Amino acid sequence: MKTPSMNTHIGNISIDNEVIAQYAGSVAYECFGIVGMAGVNMKEGIATLLKRETMTRGISVSLSSRKKLVIDFHVIVSYGVSIPAVCQNLIESVTYQVEEFTGIEIEKINIYVEGVKLID
Repeated sequence: MKTPSMNTHIGNISIDNEVIAQYAGSVAYECFGIVGMAGVNMKEGIATLLKRETMTRGISVSLSSRKKLVIDFHVIVSYGVSIPAVCQNLIESVTYQVEEFTGIEIEKINIYVEGVKLID
């Protein structure tokens, strides 16, 4: 997997995909309606809520052929919220904050809602 990088007048800057995933995950946790990231057991097809320390397992970051970021989120949302509204908020927040943080444009954000959780 290619690592996003940029050339400056004083050298080259490379940002590891894991760093971008961690930052995107922290932004996602701040979004209303997002309970957490989901880890999907492909063998059994079961989604589980990941602990905050392992949130990057539910996020995939890659670089497109046009040198832009593609971010996939596997999330669990709160019961009773509007899923389209939560996803739109997540897309807008992550796009703005990750582009400001990295200086790299986001091409696409894919959101896979893997589950719903009732919050007490």
